[in-house]
Amino acid sequence: MPRDPKQKSIDSHALRPESLMMSYGFDPRLSEGALKCPIFQNSTFVFESAEAGKAFFELAYGLREAGPGEEPGLIYSRLNNPDLEILEDRLTLWDEAEAAITFESGMAAIATSLLAYCRPGDVLIHSEPLYGGSEYLVTNVLPEFGIDTIGFQAGIPAAELAPVLTEKVGGRPVRAALIETPANPTNDIVDIQGMSDLIHGMTGGGDQRPVVMVDNTFLGPLWQHPLDHGADMVLYSATKFIGGHSDLIAGACLGSTETLHPIRVLRTFMGTMTGPWTGWLLMRSLETLKMRMTAAMKNARYVADFLDDHPKVTSVHYLGLIRENDPMFEVYRHQCVGPGSLIAFEVKDGEAGAFRFLNALQLVKLAVSLGGTESLAEHPGTMTHADVPPDDQARMGLSPSMVRLSVGVEHYSDILADLEQALEAV
Repeated sequence: MPRDPKQKSIDSHALRPESLMMSYGFDPRLSEGALKCPIFQNSTFVFESAEAGKAFFELAYGLREAGPGEEPGLIYSRLNNPDLEILEDRLTLWDEAEAAITFESGMAAIATSLLAYCRPGDVLIHSEPLYGGSEYLVTNVLPEFGIDTIGFQAGIPAAELAPVLTEKVGGRPVRAALIETPANPTNDIVDIQGMSDLIHGMTGGGDQRPVVMVDNTFLGPLWQHPLDHGADMVLYSATKFIGGHSDLIAGACLGSTETLHPIRVLRTFMGTMTGPWTGWLLMRSLETLKMRMTAAMKNARYVADFLDDHPKVTSVHYLGLIRENDPMFEVYRHQCVGPGSLIAFEVKDGEAGAFRFLNALQLVKLAVSLGGTESLAEHPGTMTHADVPPDDQARMGLSPSMVRLSVGVEHYSDILADLEQALEAV
């Protein structure tokens, strides 16, 4: 009997995500027996009949509920596309989410999600620091739409933040929270469960409760699963680890079908979905996700220990080095599966020292982004977070001497050799 393309077990043996990534959601019988999903490079799809087209649009626009066993048909690639549907099915597996939506970029995922929930007069709570693009959206763009934003510092226990945030909110409707943990670039942790409990207890306006969104780009989808810790939704820049080869731009959000519904509707009319070619590339990348992320994390452990012992490095921010006396140590142990492969560290002699180090690199590339197969280094204060005012950078822990390093899958001894010679320039 032909296998169900969404089969998740063999008899009573549950299949793991890294195995399901090879074929989950794809039926070769529908594509001339092709082993891999073809690229459906179509803008539009042919209906079998006018009645079928009418039924498809009724479901697409929510004009009626789907009947028993009825699924939305293919209409137009701004609404749905086979590559994206299969990709979204596979993306749900690592986070054990009910549904997923993909976007043309990580910022498209974040912006569409926030705009789907926030309205003029609402309050958005967010962690600090955020990725530079998110920071600009939250502090400069959303206030122009009448959305008030309140930030809190990552790395502080939720119990300490509760009275401060409650006072700042002042009883106003909190519609959503955007949490990035670990923080970019400091690696400071936010207690997802503690903050979710706090924010869910605030008024969302009417009978709505606030939606907690977690940007899980730094650790996910392997090393942290926010939905298990009270979050309503997970956001990714799929450009990073999910894509993993520095050759595409994409984003994703995951959660329950109900939570994602307003985002899916807004995506249709804003046109922020990703395309079939990018979807196909992401499916290719998902097959090696665990291998790549595991190899990079193993390398990062060697690199973090090396930097921690180097006389020209004044501090290292890496989850694998978090100490037991750190107030967020227990949160890390409970919340994170692994420390990931992102390291922030500070060198002697401020910005000048950081620049001399970056300019001396040979194997490690001087470029922004992260999560690719190659190791990348950049200077957050003048690059990814350049739009953050200097006083705010200092408050958030972004010093002029800080370097952000995304450790790749090269041989760890070669990475260490390059870092060692580059540090001689400091």
